Amino acid sequence: MHTIDWIVLVAYLVGTVFVGVFLGRLVKNSSDMFAAGGQSPWWMSGLSAFMTMFSANTFVVWGGIAYEQGAVAVIINLCYGIAALLAGYTVAGKWREMGIATPAEYVDKRFGRSALHFYTWFMMIFRIVGTGGALYAIARLILAVVAGEDSAANAALSSPQLNFAILIFALVVVGYTMIGGLWAVLMTDTLQFIILNLAIIFVIPLSLAEVGGINALVTQTPEGFMNVTSEKYTLLFLIGWVAIHYFMIGAEWAFVQRNLSVPTPKDARKSNVLFGLLYLFSPFLWLLPPLLWRIQQPIPEGASPEAITQMSETAYIMSCKAVLPVGMLGLMIAALFSATASMISSQLNVFSGVLTKNIYEPLAGNPTEKQLVRMGRIFTLILGLVIAGIAIATPYLGGAAKLIISVTQIMVTPLLAPTLFALFFRNLGMSAIWITVGLCFPLGLLTKFTSVGEGTIIADGTFTGVILPLLVIAALLLLQKKEAPGWKKIQDLSKQAEDSDEAPSSSALPARIVAISLAVCSATFLILIPFNSENQGMLAGFGLTLAALAAFLFFILRKTTPTSSE
Repeated sequence: MHTIDWIVLVAYLVGTVFVGVFLGRLVKNSSDMFAAGGQSPWWMSGLSAFMTMFSANTFVVWGGIAYEQGAVAVIINLCYGIAALLAGYTVAGKWREMGIATPAEYVDKRFGRSALHFYTWFMMIFRIVGTGGALYAIARLILAVVAGEDSAANAALSSPQLNFAILIFALVVVGYTMIGGLWAVLMTDTLQFIILNLAIIFVIPLSLAEVGGINALVTQTPEGFMNVTSEKYTLLFLIGWVAIHYFMIGAEWAFVQRNLSVPTPKDARKSNVLFGLLYLFSPFLWLLPPLLWRIQQPIPEGASPEAITQMSETAYIMSCKAVLPVGMLGLMIAALFSATASMISSQLNVFSGVLTKNIYEPLAGNPTEKQLVRMGRIFTLILGLVIAGIAIATPYLGGAAKLIISVTQIMVTPLLAPTLFALFFRNLGMSAIWITVGLCFPLGLLTKFTSVGEGTIIADGTFTGVILPLLVIAALLLLQKKEAPGWKKIQDLSKQAEDSDEAPSSSALPARIVAISLAVCSATFLILIPFNSENQGMLAGFGLTLAALAAFLFFILRKTTPTSSE
């Protein structure tokens, strides 16, 4: 990396923390800390949800599948868009209508304290372990880019440089999340969306020019490379993938929190629609570099499985590194970090909110809002340190972390489907959770770790992970006629929210920060021109385009009267 790349990367990290500190002035109570006071603009909530789906795995795993198997990787990611649109039209507005402060409050009132503790601790352990693994992955990937392929290949997994990178990245994310709360999470997610897409859009024309245009994908790639399904990723798999992520986007706490942060149910639906539409076309963009890299660096004939895995996992970053001009590699590394930072900050805020509002507050009696905010920040710091510790310990955990994640993957629908359907059906109570999880989890484990026929719905987990839990819930709906105790509590809460005179409106501050960020990005592109002998025209074009967008947004903001105080 050149000095200018380091300057760009450090400036991004410092700027991210600054935004979090700046937005800390908006955090005056626990609602601001964990729900952005219900004043998040719908577009910011949608962009944040979009970024929450990203992590290092987006580039390592999906980039690797794109490089190795082709266009099927794009189709798999389009499934997220379909799932988000379905969730937007069916459940997003319902969450906002209830007047709950956190998704855990819904579980507590609808199913009881035992269900709350089960969901809190189970989901927190899974997400914290998974987030720690993602932090380790992104630190290792970035270290490989910085150090170079040869030195990265020979570096010890627990090298001091790797641990230092993990701690720096963790401190940045924990810092802005702890100070700025959900406001900082949503705003930095939006800025990370801008950085990520700028870096990717810049890479695409350079990569296309390198291989001779988009037609090369059809003419120079292996047979079947552009097929929309494969032997492993069948049509049945894709249907199951949509179903699993419908329940994830519709009921997992990080996504529910986005629905709670906007002013109205209509805004919640619009947020999910934006999320879904972005995922219906963006995978074509950000998976194009590894697809094109297959042309530039084909898999050698007779390559070992280990060599193929190595080439696949590094395909994304190597394709970018091969074409990016001086300074832009720093921006690309910032984009890679952004993807995982969004995931980490979301989980930190969600679970610090649950621990504060649903565990600490009942135990503390009647704490003040100032005490709740302070405890929320303490829990954020503690969880952040745990995530950093797990990331550092990942090389020593062997397959333990992967085992936890793998086991929980078969639990997404059995765990979340009862809470989602209980939004609409009065006769689903706590027993629905225990029966669905108790039946589907053992069977899921059995099929996960035993040999079954390849290509069957049991082998890919579609039956035990999707079909069976839905059949169980359908049977419970038919057999259980009595209204669950928690149904009336939720209806009363929804009625109180409907009768409330409070009418929160979205803040204009996020749009102003976006305009300033576009201006800063414009200046960055223009400043990089003298440091490059090639691609000066592209740098100038990007810089001027961003300057025009920033000026237009400033003009619109000046003409628009803010709808609420900031």
